[in-house]
Amino acid sequence: MVDLSIDFCGIKSPNPFWLASAPPANSAYQVQKAFEQGWGGAVWKTIGAPVLNVSNRYGTIDYKGAKIIGLNNVELISDRPINTNLKEISEVKRNFPNHAVIVSVMVESKKEAWQEIIKRTEETNCDGFELNFGCPHGMSERGMGSAMGQDPHYTQMVTQWVMEVATKPVIVKLTPNITDVVVPARAAVAGGTNALSLINTINSIMGVDLNTFELRPNVGGKGGHGGYAGMAVKPIALHMLSSVANDSIIQQAKIPISGIGGIETWQDVAEFMLLGATSVQVCTAVMHWGFRIVEDMIDGLSNWMESKNFNTVYDFIGKSLPRISSFGDFDLGFKSAAKINQDKCIQCNLCFIACNDAAHQCIDLQSMQMDEGFQKMFPVVRENDCVGCALCASVCPVNDCISMVEVESHRPHITWNELIKTKPEVLEWDKMEEYRQKSNIHIH
Repeated sequence: MVDLSIDFCGIKSPNPFWLASAPPANSAYQVQKAFEQGWGGAVWKTIGAPVLNVSNRYGTIDYKGAKIIGLNNVELISDRPINTNLKEISEVKRNFPNHAVIVSVMVESKKEAWQEIIKRTEETNCDGFELNFGCPHGMSERGMGSAMGQDPHYTQMVTQWVMEVATKPVIVKLTPNITDVVVPARAAVAGGTNALSLINTINSIMGVDLNTFELRPNVGGKGGHGGYAGMAVKPIALHMLSSVANDSIIQQAKIPISGIGGIETWQDVAEFMLLGATSVQVCTAVMHWGFRIVEDMIDGLSNWMESKNFNTVYDFIGKSLPRISSFGDFDLGFKSAAKINQDKCIQCNLCFIACNDAAHQCIDLQSMQMDEGFQKMFPVVRENDCVGCALCASVCPVNDCISMVEVESHRPHITWNELIKTKPEVLEWDKMEEYRQKSNIHIH
C-alpha cells in the first residue's frame, strides 16, 4: 500500500485532499461529514469582518450537456458569528485530532485586527491559518482580499503582523488577478509565511440574459464581477502554481504550496502535485458532486502511484517542474506530423475543415473503394506539408484516431536562443527567409 500522508509545513494530514475555504467548509456538520468520507483536511470558510450575503450568488457556464464547467460566485466570507465558528472549529479538531483543520481569516488592514483574530482563533487548537489575500469581490471593495494580495507591500506587511503572534503555521492564499503571481508570492515569503496556496477565484462576469438583458448571477436586477472557479480555470491554476513552484526564491525558502483551481479527479490531483503542490484544495467539484468524490481521488491516486512505483507522494511532487521551459529553449528541430488511423475514422471531416480553414491546408480528402462496392472520402495528411500543430487531433471526436508522431526533420536541432547567438543575422527578415528555405523552417 502507498502512503498518502503529508506533512505540510508542520500540519499533518492523512492524505493531501483538503476542502478549500468555501461553502463546503462552512460548518462543523459539513467538515466532520467530509472527514468521515475520507477528506484529509479542510480550510474553514473565511472568518472575519461582519458581512451580509446576497441572493442569487452563483452563475454557471454549462456546455453541451455538461453542467458547471465554470462557476461564478458573489458570495462573501462566513456570515455566521465568529464565536459560533470558533466553537465549531474546536469541536471538529477535538473529534478529528488526526485531520488537518486550517482556518481562513480576513480582516481589515489594521495590525491590531489581524493579531486579535489570530490569537482568538489559536485557542480553538486548529492546525494553522490561511490568510485570505485573494477574494476578488465584495471584500476587495472594502480594502481586503485581493486588494491586499495585489499589493506586495501590503502582502508582506500583513504577513509580518500575523507572524509576530502566530504560533501555528501560516499559509498565504494568493490572488490570480495580477500580472505576475510570483511577485506577491515573494512578498509573502519576505513577510515570513510558512506556506502558500493558490489560486483564489478569477474576476469574471458570467454572461447576459438575452431576453431580460440582466447579468448572471442576478441580484434584484443587477449584477457585477464575481469569482470564477471550476474545471475551466485549471490551466490557469497550473500555470500560476508552476510559476511559483519553479521560482528560485520560493525554492530556496523551501516553501510548500497548496494547489487550488479546477480540481475534480485524481488525475487533476496528480497533475497539481507533479507541478509542485504538496496538498490540494477542492471546492466547486464538491459543490457539484458532493463529498464522496474523494473516494475516487484516494483510489485513483493510490493505484496510479503503485503503477509508477511511488511509495509516498514525496516521490513525485514537483517531478514535472524541470520540464517547464521558455519558448526560447524549445528544440526548433523537433518535428511531428499527424497520422490518421483510417480504421477508426468516421469520415466526419472535422480534421479536414479545421486544417483547411484555420491551420495549414495539409489534409486532403481522397476517395477510397470500400469492400461493399461504394466509395468513401477519407482525410489523408500530406506529411511533408504538416507543421505538427495538432489542431486536427484536437478536433477529432474519436479517441486515438489521430496521433502526433515524431518524424524526420530537415531542421537543425537548435533552440531559438542558440540560433540568435550563433546566427544573429537571422533576426533580419530577409535573412530569416533565406535561413528558413535552407532548413525547411516554417515562419508564420
